[in-house]
Amino acid sequence: MANPIRLAAVVLAAGLLAACAATTAETSTPPRHMVAAANPLAAEAGMVMLRQRGSAVDAAIATALVLGLVEPQSSGLGGGAFLLNYDAKSRAVAAYDGRETAPGSASETLFLTDEGQPMSFWDAVIGGRSVGTPGLLRMLELAHNEHGRLPWATLFQPAIRLAENGFAVSPRLHALIAGDDHLKRYPATAAYFHDAAGNPLPVGTLLKNQAYADTLRAVAEGGADAFYKGPVAVDIATAVRGASDNPGYLSYVDLRSYRAKRREALCLPYRQWTVCGMPPPTSGGVAVLQILKLLEPFDLAALPPASPEAIHLVAEASRLAFADRSRFLADSDFVAVPLAELLDPAYLAARSRLIDPAASMGEASPGLASAQALSPKQLDPPSTSHLSVVDAEGNAVSMTASIEGAFGSHLMARGFLLNNELTDFSFSPSADGRAVANRVQPGKRPRSSMSPTLVLDREGRFVMAIGSPGGSRIIGYTAKAIIAVLDWNLSMQAAVALPNFANRNGATDLEAGTAVESAKAALEALGQEVNVREMTSGLHGIRRIAGGLEGGADPRREGVALGE
Repeated sequence: MANPIRLAAVVLAAGLLAACAATTAETSTPPRHMVAAANPLAAEAGMVMLRQRGSAVDAAIATALVLGLVEPQSSGLGGGAFLLNYDAKSRAVAAYDGRETAPGSASETLFLTDEGQPMSFWDAVIGGRSVGTPGLLRMLELAHNEHGRLPWATLFQPAIRLAENGFAVSPRLHALIAGDDHLKRYPATAAYFHDAAGNPLPVGTLLKNQAYADTLRAVAEGGADAFYKGPVAVDIATAVRGASDNPGYLSYVDLRSYRAKRREALCLPYRQWTVCGMPPPTSGGVAVLQILKLLEPFDLAALPPASPEAIHLVAEASRLAFADRSRFLADSDFVAVPLAELLDPAYLAARSRLIDPAASMGEASPGLASAQALSPKQLDPPSTSHLSVVDAEGNAVSMTASIEGAFGSHLMARGFLLNNELTDFSFSPSADGRAVANRVQPGKRPRSSMSPTLVLDREGRFVMAIGSPGGSRIIGYTAKAIIAVLDWNLSMQAAVALPNFANRNGATDLEAGTAVESAKAALEALGQEVNVREMTSGLHGIRRIAGGLEGGADPRREGVALGE
């Protein structure tokens, strides 16, 4: 009888080669600078800055401000972000943390009912209770102070013009409005996303946002202080605390006292490269690095891309990474996170030996002893947005921004949506009599899965910038794309378009409607529980090739990679 894994691999490889054939062609003159982002208008705003000899950080800021307008369901001024910057001159990677913080008056019972039970997820999300102190603008200002070249105000002009002149509602935005039952819950949100008859804005509608333009103009002129102090901050706090059916705790003092942080990037060798990610409070950097190091002993290059054998190995490595994530990873300013132990080569080598190519281990356990409890699993809706930028001097940015779930808390203030990032905390502060690391605490940053990543060669030269939206599956999406480029030698576009697969220490998910569906039977024969489901990533990446750059934009969304 034919080996079911090998047979599935042959079928899958044939489909993948056909799917990727149209994406591998390269122009005769590769671009010298580039932006890859989730919307063409946003990518073009970044390119405007690069044409003016702006830095990668300059272009990233302009891109992010337009994304908050044209893709408001995913990111914006009312949310936060993580940014990695590569400095081509020093060959150093810096990490910038703009994650939201819990209000000073929040407690670990924030998401518990009067009976002491966790709230239902959607009861917690909609309204003010879920809103953390936005961090995006403070973080962008910090990064600009250290790496910007163009004047701060210049970076705001494309978004201001678009907000005042209007942009066309895209098919994706229309579909998300039409599919959201909560957007009519609050008057400002209902009015912005619907026509006079209460219908979702049709595709192509010219949508203007003067309030957003006014907010941007104030910040362009007055810096981030114009957002975190004065009338804008008052209006944000009023919207949160005044949400009639689910008020929150965010105050003017919380906004005024918010600080973005510059942290040490996490970098580890992977084969002949060096991979760098964000440290906590996101779990993404640790988890992606663990997955790669756990897979290092295996010859992935000898396996067909996304073949059953490869998916199985990645799934098993992901189980081990997510087991550690669930117990140890949280805001390291509040919880002792054993980063050195989790990324220790000897520890990861021992963990890697638990991976059996012939059989699944099932649910994995954490690899270190701890007094902390495992985080209870809860819903983690995918949203968010990722952008990658490389400037003409070779500086690079990988940045993931979010307001958490689609449309965040569904509250609007000053022309933008407010986040629901606090629901990234564990709703239950304890389990089995032990505290959960990711419990709510005043001023704490909720654990994230955002995984902006930079890859360098062993001489410290830029190789690749990559990242994705997608809830906790961000980790799997990002690891897949990195492996696709480094191990399978796919082009950047082919890597992001490659069918998705992921495991979060449970069932292995395969992307519905793609070639990886054919791997289901072979994976089940190895003991994997398999779910075939929609997996809407938003991978946007750039890599260095001979003579220039090569970009990739996820076909599952509306993005582009623009370069000149």
